[in-house]
Amino acid sequence: MRKLGLLGYPLSHSFSKKYYLDKFHKEHILGIDYDLYSIEDIHDFPQLYGQDDRFYGFNVTIPHKQAVMQFVDELSEEAAAIQAVNCITIQRKGGKPYLKGYNTDAFGFEESLAPLLQEKHKKALVLGNGGAAKAILYVLKKRGIPYLIVSRSKHNGDLTYEELDRDIIGDHQIIINCSPVGTFPNIDEAPQIPYEFIGEDHLLYDLIYNPEETLFLQKGRENGATTKNGYEMLLLQAEKNWEIWNNV
Repeated sequence: MRKLGLLGYPLSHSFSKKYYLDKFHKEHILGIDYDLYSIEDIHDFPQLYGQDDRFYGFNVTIPHKQAVMQFVDELSEEAAAIQAVNCITIQRKGGKPYLKGYNTDAFGFEESLAPLLQEKHKKALVLGNGGAAKAILYVLKKRGIPYLIVSRSKHNGDLTYEELDRDIIGDHQIIINCSPVGTFPNIDEAPQIPYEFIGEDHLLYDLIYNPEETLFLQKGRENGATTKNGYEMLLLQAEKNWEIWNNV
């Protein structure tokens, strides 16, 4: 039985486990298991794959996407640029595990965003500057889309929420929520931006997928903006992980 798993802490619920186990069942994929490995101290990670050579890959989530890199022998181009890893392959070379880290969040975001982009979408505002923003900033740079980071503190971004006005909102037609504001169960919350200045030329993208329509997206839709949540991004990165694990 080959083994895959998700590394993070805490892991009370997981999209990944259900997704892959359902995939194995529907596609009649045998001989592979996927489970959750809730590890508080990242230094316990090598014991997992070191003592069990059935492991050939992991997903990595909060809070270990950066700390796990110390155990990785090689980084893909995008993981090195983003400095965060959410997918790991394990090969055995001379009986010794060889780990390579990837970032498929970038792939998922770019592939889900690209069909929505129009000529009018020239600049972006990125709400939040935590770990979730890293892959998004990488994609914006890759596609040549200028951006400003909005944060609660001026030390963590280019602008604070209080500085947003009609001109800034009007000049930035793409607004991406990388903050956790609005995630279930806090569905009555939304990033504090001046929604009254959003219109038909805007594209609002929320990395959150639960609820399906956050208050951020609802307010944008009601003002005529194009909106999208993070669910397709999640599906795309999950399939990319599978491709990477099975094509190394």
